Amino acid sequence: MKLRDFFSTEAIKLDLEAETKDDALKELVACFGLDEKSDGILFKMLKRRENLGSTGIGRGIAIPHCRSLVVTRLRIAFGRKISGLDFKAIDEKPARYVFLIVAPPLEVSNQYLPVLGKIAQFSKEADVPDALAALSNPQELIELLESKGI
Repeated sequence: MKLRDFFSTEAIKLDLEAETKDDALKELVACFGLDEKSDGILFKMLKRRENLGSTGIGRGIAIPHCRSLVVTRLRIAFGRKISGLDFKAIDEKPARYVFLIVAPPLEVSNQYLPVLGKIAQFSKEADVPDALAALSNPQELIELLESKGI
């Protein structure tokens, strides 16, 4: 299982318009191309998860995630906001890079937690924040993941 397999260039936004965490979640959910009702359900599930504790893991990175019946397979979206968004991160710094993970409640392949772990591991590598800042197009994120062998 490689992280790059879960990304599509359509779900990579290098210039998020959002000014708030909620708007960023809505903008990233919209990348999945679901209907309006499904978008609303996903947003509510993500908000519920954020209320349990911030998904801002520090170093400018947040990994909001949830399970929902509105998706049939694990999906990931990535958003970048260079000026940062307040995700109430553990290091109290704004999140500039947001990896949104959504999976169905029951997955035969059970990839949700391993994918979450791989993104967290990838995010902790020293050069990753600078590499994410330097991306000039969505394909470069996929190439970065490939170069890391993740």
